[in-house]
Amino acid sequence: MAMSYKVRFWEIRERTGRQKGFEVRWTVSGREKSESFRTKGLAESRRAKLMTAARHGEPFDPRSGLPASELRALKQGTTWYTLAREYTEQRWDRTPGNTRRTLADAFATITPALVEPGAVYPHPHILRRALYSWAFNKNSWKAEPTKEWQEALDWLQRNSLPVSELEDPDTLRRALDALCRKLDGTAAAAKTVKRKKAAVNEVFGVAVERGYFTHNPLNGLRWTAPEVADEVDPDCVPNPAQVARLLEAVRELPGRGAHLYAFFGCMYYAAMRPAEVIHLRKAQCRLPSTGWGLLNLKGGIVTAGKEWTDDGSVHEVHSLKRRAAKAQGREVMTLGAWASALSCVVRS
Repeated sequence: MAMSYKVRFWEIRERTGRQKGFEVRWTVSGREKSESFRTKGLAESRRAKLMTAARHGEPFDPRSGLPASELRALKQGTTWYTLAREYTEQRWDRTPGNTRRTLADAFATITPALVEPGAVYPHPHILRRALYSWAFNKNSWKAEPTKEWQEALDWLQRNSLPVSELEDPDTLRRALDALCRKLDGTAAAAKTVKRKKAAVNEVFGVAVERGYFTHNPLNGLRWTAPEVADEVDPDCVPNPAQVARLLEAVRELPGRGAHLYAFFGCMYYAAMRPAEVIHLRKAQCRLPSTGWGLLNLKGGIVTAGKEWTDDGSVHEVHSLKRRAAKAQGREVMTLGAWASALSCVVRS
């Protein structure tokens, strides 16, 4: 969004009963902005500073409400590393463990590429581990990083690019190219690149909200991601007769054969995700001996890793994918002959 000279200031508003009871109010291109202060003197000082910038002919940013000089200082004083950590802290409490881990992986991959030109840390594996396991894992902030991790992070803080340089197309292309490579230099999977880029794009979106950018610089960037192959090779997909034989072979295995038969049968006959099968309970099943049965799915059990969950457990119970936590379950039909076998092993 373009900078604007349409700035209007209002009188300071006193709001009783609040810790910061004096509010500075102004508008930029009709958008209302405000900042609150503990004392009237601080509020008057802030209002005077903003009015001085307007009198000197500075344009204001309609999104953040800041004058151009403050916006430049904000960009210069904040690095990509700081911005990514702020985003991690902001999202953490509302994000499941698996997503936390995905974000940390994406940021740990791109952050070493967003450094001053020519800066290369001599131990990239240590830097990556320090970023993934500590810098972008809020659960780890309760303890100090190890000495070698701290040395790597200190180097990064000195060399991380300021936000003001993240609008340069060459810098952004170099950073996105880093998402396409593993630490050993081999190509990363296309789906992995797509997932990591989506996480990075989220950080830039928040940066726009905070006034670091007037628009997301990734949106207009000419950069091509590796193509994701969505097509399924028909030769790799078993037909119904082959699936039946495979399931029977699994069923005959000693020990957990019957449970694995039910597990893979749910995935094939009821099109369930593995997490949904693990979470399935007897009360959710209607399994007649003949005809079609019905499974009322309520959620799934996902392996997140104890480092990424709030209570330190390895697993988390999630709502159904793309559904709210309290949304109605998903009902699926099941094949009668297989449903009868499922009833023998489903958990109570």
